Amino acid sequence: MFNPSFVITNKILTHISKIEAAEEVIRHAPLLPLWERQFREDAVIRAAYHGTHLEGNKLQKDEAKDVLLGKDVIGRPRDIQEVINYRKVIEYIDDEAKKNIDKITEPLIKKLHRYIVSSILPVDQAGEYRLKQVIIRNSQTGEVTFRPPPAIEVPFLMREFLYWFNRLEKDEMHPLLKAGITHHEIVRIHPFIDGNGRVARVFATLILMLGGYDIRRFFSLEEYYDRDAVTYYENLQKASAGDLTSWLEYFTFGAAVEFEKIKEKILKLSKDAKLKERFGGQQIFLTERQVKIIEYIQEVGYLQNQSFMTLFTDVSEDTVLRDIQDLVKKSLIKKVGSTKAARYVMV
Repeated sequence: MFNPSFVITNKILTHISKIEAAEEVIRHAPLLPLWERQFREDAVIRAAYHGTHLEGNKLQKDEAKDVLLGKDVIGRPRDIQEVINYRKVIEYIDDEAKKNIDKITEPLIKKLHRYIVSSILPVDQAGEYRLKQVIIRNSQTGEVTFRPPPAIEVPFLMREFLYWFNRLEKDEMHPLLKAGITHHEIVRIHPFIDGNGRVARVFATLILMLGGYDIRRFFSLEEYYDRDAVTYYENLQKASAGDLTSWLEYFTFGAAVEFEKIKEKILKLSKDAKLKERFGGQQIFLTERQVKIIEYIQEVGYLQNQSFMTLFTDVSEDTVLRDIQDLVKKSLIKKVGSTKAARYVMV
């Protein structure tokens, strides 16, 4: 019977506290609709790029972004397909999270795999447990670093894991711990012939979303792992010896880093307390150019007329001025001075 072994350390508690504090700020920040859309799109791009780059995808981040925008990209067909598939599986778990499902089933996990390996693996291997032994080698040395359980054990191990998972009461275990344990166990069992790491990461994200940690789907844990892939795989491998404590410390730390990064960016853009007070918690609507103007002022401290053409190369000065006057009218920025040297600053 599956029964994960770990100790809830002070490190884990500290990381979870930081995550919860950041999540609270993110959830209640009066974000503008356009910003919210941009945050989501950025998270999808980061997840698709880093989630596939971790496993050898050769596309650069800009190329992955172009693929997701439907542009033509020169690259290996498999690399392009992996990025497309990752976006589709993210859209799928978004839909599943909205349904607020209360059980995780084998068909659901197999469907995740089918999305991830669509047009990459043969149809008879997509969404089906592996039928042969696989080994994990160090990409640099060729040394065998991990030997997953025999194929014959996979169905039993998956059912034991899901039995344990679905028996947990809602408040019996923190969603971050459940997500971390899930991530590791899928990698350890290695149920599929290929795509296991991607399944594990997407599955863990779904667990977080179902546990209330969707934070408007702004986060991408994949980026943290990809920044230091060696440490990521070392922590997974270490946990396979039986004790998940250090892995959960690593997992919760990574989530804390990502949530904190999003929180700081949101606070910078939304000026949380001021905007909330000014608009009574109501959302306001800005154009993409107006968002860029505010971002520039927050970055530089002010905006002057002579900077208009640097900021916007494809629109007239009159158009930019109209955007600025609307921002002044909304009391988001104000004009200091009355000559050509006048500056626009945040209120």
